[in-house]
Amino acid sequence: MCQECGCSINHKHEHSHREEVNLFKKVLERNDLQAEENREHFEEHGVFAINLMSSPGAGKTSLLERTIESLSDLRVGVIEGDLETDRDAQRIRAKGAPAVQISTGSACHLDAFMVHEGIHKLPLAELDIVFIENVGNLVCPASYDVGAHMNVVLLSVVEGDDKPEKYPVMFRNAQLMVITKTDLLPYVDFSIERAIRSARRVNPSIDILRLSAKTGECMEEWLEYLRFKVKAFRKSLV
Repeated sequence: MCQECGCSINHKHEHSHREEVNLFKKVLERNDLQAEENREHFEEHGVFAINLMSSPGAGKTSLLERTIESLSDLRVGVIEGDLETDRDAQRIRAKGAPAVQISTGSACHLDAFMVHEGIHKLPLAELDIVFIENVGNLVCPASYDVGAHMNVVLLSVVEGDDKPEKYPVMFRNAQLMVITKTDLLPYVDFSIERAIRSARRVNPSIDILRLSAKTGECMEEWLEYLRFKVKAFRKSLV
């Protein structure tokens, strides 16, 4: 007999699953409250925050390095998320931008509380944009609001053009998809057109850019996109 509900069927696994779901909902609710506080903190300082997500090796840090070098009219700061090491933060600092490393240990994503910790270690009064470089993963980061103003997901040409439909939550929650490493297109079986169709099936309104941080191809489009978003953000604060 089920001790929790008194019926003759053993619902142990059902009750356990329900408890796990309820616990996850509570975790997300607490996270969302902190995320809103993070957003308000960014806005108090007039800083536009971008949650940058992708699978490992898609080129997040390389894109940030090139962006810092090229975006001379906007001041950039970075919150770096990795399970271990501070190598990416070191790369960002070497380009002249402030960077805070968040080591998540076994967690496969950043959450709003981790980002809150990073916010207070950045000179927000001296910045225009903060990139939150999330842990390399196409699953977990999609579920956690970290307090950014927009989500950007990178898809490298070496990953396959069907990833948006395989990992729909990530691409559905993003406002922009950036197809990276386009200099490698001649060497891989990747179709830009198929990738765009795949992304638009799960998110018809998603913006899409393509570029190579290595060669600089189409980087100016990315920089202009950032300038446009920052300008619109500042107008919304007035």
